[in-house]
Amino acid sequence: MDIIIAGDLVPTESNINSFKCGDMLDLLGDDFLTLWNSADFRIFNLEVPLTDTKSPIDKCGPNLIAPLETIKGIKGLKPNLVTLANNHIMDQGEQGLLSTQEALDANSISYVGVGKNLNEACKPYLIEKDGVRVGVYACTEHEFSIATEYTPGANPFDPLESLDHINELKRYCDYVIVLYHGGKEHYRYPSPYLQKVCRKMVQKGADLVVCQHSHCIGCYESYKGSTIIYGQGNFIFDHLENEYWKTSMLIKLTLGEQCSVDFIPLIREKNGVRLAKDDTKNKILESFYHRSNQIKERMFIEQNYNEFAKGNIMSYLANISGFCKLLIRIDRKLSGGKILEYSYSKERLLALQNFIECEAHRELFLRGIVQRRNLLAKEKTTTKQINRKS
Repeated sequence: MDIIIAGDLVPTESNINSFKCGDMLDLLGDDFLTLWNSADFRIFNLEVPLTDTKSPIDKCGPNLIAPLETIKGIKGLKPNLVTLANNHIMDQGEQGLLSTQEALDANSISYVGVGKNLNEACKPYLIEKDGVRVGVYACTEHEFSIATEYTPGANPFDPLESLDHINELKRYCDYVIVLYHGGKEHYRYPSPYLQKVCRKMVQKGADLVVCQHSHCIGCYESYKGSTIIYGQGNFIFDHLENEYWKTSMLIKLTLGEQCSVDFIPLIREKNGVRLAKDDTKNKILESFYHRSNQIKERMFIEQNYNEFAKGNIMSYLANISGFCKLLIRIDRKLSGGKILEYSYSKERLLALQNFIECEAHRELFLRGIVQRRNLLAKEKTTTKQINRKS
């Protein structure tokens, strides 16, 4: 059994007509389309709600949306399964999720990783062929899309629940694939915690763990006979012009008595993606294998992540400082950001660290933020209603 797993798919302005028309040659090209169709099973991450109604939720980051007409191109890709466990599937609220599910159901496209509540969202998907049973489990990091006990959304990764789900799935499956939507965007290596999580998934029964979401090719490791891929890049998602978004890869899984994994490089071209060839293909794979060897070195992951954190900390501190964007720009222009930097004393940073690290503080801190945000939204709605009446 051959299974091909692709990364994030979002129809965008540059290729939306190709999706509406179902033009597969424009999106994939002839060689890629032939390879894609040769697989027994095709999977990718549909990272956008399909709806004609704009109803953006309050969140940090963009609210993605794609018109229902694009389902023609999505169906044309002949997916056997799409994962919806990602940080954008609730961008247009409950109606956006329901609209997406209805469109997929109407076109006989199976999906995994979402539901009307947490119990439904965490259910796996089963593949059976020639006496081989494969379980697919999809989950996502906590952002603004997750399901709860009483509300719809994506299946969140919960170390107290998800690892048990994987362990249980392995009991009645020959192979288990975990699609984990997480990791830092535009970072090609695992964080220490991400590696710990993925390795624990393997210990619980996963034969393949694929980390999506990072929008770039990362690296991989073999661990206890299983394969962990820390970032495969996008599938069809033409959004940014930078080095990370130009390349990606397919994961080809061949299952029988044993499990083998192959990596197939892609390059963004025109309105879609194409198979990378010759020198381009070799360079992509050389870089991928080089990073994969780097993470074998003792302390590399820890030290590299420390440097990455140093380069990002002031951005985080600026966002929670209370400074408006204008003040931040003024500070950067007049003092090179020193006012913001000096406003965080050692004592204040220790307090922040404690609020985030300590489980009790973090739970209360997050709950308070949500309650405060809901109050502000309610006040804003009330003000609008008063203004309309007046």
